[in-house]
Amino acid sequence: MPQFANEKVKHSPNAIALADPNHSYTWVETNEILNRCANNILESDLGEKRRVAVFAENAGETAFAHLGALLGGASSVPVNFHLTAEEAAYILEDSEAQILFVGPHTLERGLEAARQAGVQKVIGWKCEANEDLVDWTNWLQEGNPENPPDEIKPLPNLLYTSGTTGRPKGTELPPTMFAGGNSITQHIEGLKLSAFAEYGTHLVVGPMYHTGPLSGMRLLTLGIPSVVLGRFDAEKTLAAIDQHKTETAVMVPTHFVRLLALPDEIKQKYDVSSMRLAAHTGAKCPVDVMRSMIEWWGPIFRDAYGASEVGTVCAITSEEWLKHEGSVGRTIPPFSAEVLDEDFNVLPPNTEGRLFFRDATGRGIIYPNDPEKTASANPEPGLFTLGEIGYIDDDGYVFITDRFSDMVVSGGVNIYPAEAEQILIEHPDVSDVACIGIPHPDLGEELKALIIPTNSDTPPDIGELSEWLRERLTHYKCPRSYELVGRLLRNTMGKINKRKLRDAYIGGTLD
Repeated sequence: MPQFANEKVKHSPNAIALADPNHSYTWVETNEILNRCANNILESDLGEKRRVAVFAENAGETAFAHLGALLGGASSVPVNFHLTAEEAAYILEDSEAQILFVGPHTLERGLEAARQAGVQKVIGWKCEANEDLVDWTNWLQEGNPENPPDEIKPLPNLLYTSGTTGRPKGTELPPTMFAGGNSITQHIEGLKLSAFAEYGTHLVVGPMYHTGPLSGMRLLTLGIPSVVLGRFDAEKTLAAIDQHKTETAVMVPTHFVRLLALPDEIKQKYDVSSMRLAAHTGAKCPVDVMRSMIEWWGPIFRDAYGASEVGTVCAITSEEWLKHEGSVGRTIPPFSAEVLDEDFNVLPPNTEGRLFFRDATGRGIIYPNDPEKTASANPEPGLFTLGEIGYIDDDGYVFITDRFSDMVVSGGVNIYPAEAEQILIEHPDVSDVACIGIPHPDLGEELKALIIPTNSDTPPDIGELSEWLRERLTHYKCPRSYELVGRLLRNTMGKINKRKLRDAYIGGTLD
C-alpha cells in the first residue's frame, strides 16, 4: 500500500478499510491483500502492454484486482459483467490482456472467453473448483506481502465503449480522469487533487466497469475507506449511507429516480445527513429529479458531463444549477465548448445546434487500436463531439436539448442501436429494422426496435424475436420493446435519419 494509506495500517489497523455486502476488510487485511496481489502481477509476464482484465460483479475482490493491477504496474481492463462469452473474448483479445479475473457469476462465461481469446490464466474468487481456474486465495498466498516498489509507473485503465458499428472500441482512461505520475507516490499526489479526497468514506454505487466507480475505488489508496454495493437497490443504498456514514458517491439519474420512488416512510427511516458530495454523471438529469434530490439531500451535488473517452468536460454545483436549472455546467480546463451548424460555423449564444468541444491539449478522443475511428471522432485536431444538440447561454452554461448521434443513453449506459440491428436483420422474419431511443420514466431513454416483417400476413412473434436476440446479444444492449411498422423513412440512398424517425414515431405520424 502507498505510504499515505500505510498510516491507516499503523494507527488504525483494525478499522474497516473496505466493506462489501458479504465481508468487511480491516486496513491490515487490505494492506496484505493489495501487496500480495500487486507483487504477483508485477512478477507476471504480461507482455508489452501489461494488461489484465477484470470480469466480475461488484465485490471487495473486484476492487482489489483493479487496485492490485494499478500498484503492480499493469493496466486493468474492466469488462462489463453482463457480456456474453463471445463479447468478452473480443475485449480480451483486442486488449491483449494476459490474466483474467472472474467472480462466481461470470465463471463459466469467463472461462469460455479466455479459451476463445487464448488467455492462459484465469483467477477466480468464491468459485467452485475447476481445473482451468486458479483460486484467488491460493494465488494471493503465493505473493510477497511487502510493499511493492514505489518506482512502478501507474498505467491507466483501458475502457471499452459500445461500438457505433457493432464492435466496442478500447480507449485509455484520459488524463482528466487518471492521476498519472511516474511512480506510485506521484500518482497518489495526483489523487489528492480529487474533489473527493477531502472527505471520508466513499460509497461505490455503480458497477465497477464504469469510470465513476473505478475512480472512486482508487480513493482507498489515499487511506479513504470504501463501501462497495452490489447490484443497485435503492433502500440498501440508503441503509449503507446510514450504517457506514458515507460522505461521497458517484451516481447516475436512474439511481436518483429509484431513490425518489421509495415510499416516504422508507426514505425517512434512514439518515443521509453524512453525505457531503455526490457526483452525478452518465446522462443529463431531468430538472424535476435533480430539484427533488437537492431538496432531500441538500445542495451537495456536482454534475459532471462528459464521456469515458475524454472524462469530464462540463461541471456544475448545486448552487449554480439552482440558478441555471437544467444546465450541465460550464466547461472545465482543458476544454471549451462551441455550438456549430451543419457547416461547422460557430453559432451565437442561446442558439441551438450541434455541441462540440475543443481540447486545448490537442488530444481529443483516442482509440488506440482504431486510428480510423479516432480520425472520424475528431473533425479537427482536438475538436470532438459527444453527439448532443444544445446551446450555450450568455454566462457560458451548456444546455443539452437532444441528440444527433444514434447513441441511446439508458440508465446512464450508452447503447449503440447498430449492435442489435445487425443481428435482428439476420432473422428470416425481419425484412428491415431500426432501433431508436424513446423516453422512459425510470431510465431516461429506452431502446425500441421498429420492425418491418418479411411477410405482413405472418409477422414474427415479438416474444420469440426478443428471446432469439437475447441468445445472441447481451441483454442490456437489446431493445426493451418492439413494434411492427410499415416503413422506416429511409431516403433514396437507403439511410435513416434516426432523429426524424424517432420524432415521427413519438408524434404518431409513422404509418
